[in-house]
Amino acid sequence: MLRNERTTVEGLPLIGCDDLWANRFDPAVAFRDLPAASAALVLSHNPDTVDDPRWVGRGWVLAGHTHGGQVRLPFVGPLILPVRNRRYAAGEVDLGRGRRLYVSRGVGHLLPVRFGVRPEVTLFTLGAAGP
Repeated sequence: MLRNERTTVEGLPLIGCDDLWANRFDPAVAFRDLPAASAALVLSHNPDTVDDPRWVGRGWVLAGHTHGGQVRLPFVGPLILPVRNRRYAAGEVDLGRGRRLYVSRGVGHLLPVRFGVRPEVTLFTLGAAGP
């Protein structure tokens, strides 16, 4: 468990951000001493952390928390979405400034129902950057 901490796996910085809603998210600590040009993989349960004005890092951010909205009606979208920024329901979002966000729908639920939002186990394959 990484709570506003960083470790390195095979040369790639892996950063874990603590909980935003519990007021334990501290990006200054999480990204401390990370070189400006360094790539990073950031794990953040709540995707709203990427909009926090204290965010100081870059990288590829993987999040969850939303369960894709659990109930998604055609032409309406998700009925319940526990985030401030509704763009973060599920999937990939280009955040600009060298940051990308991927929000997984996951396999759990807030309420024991899903409609129009299939559970998701996401698999990413990481490799070395090309020449």
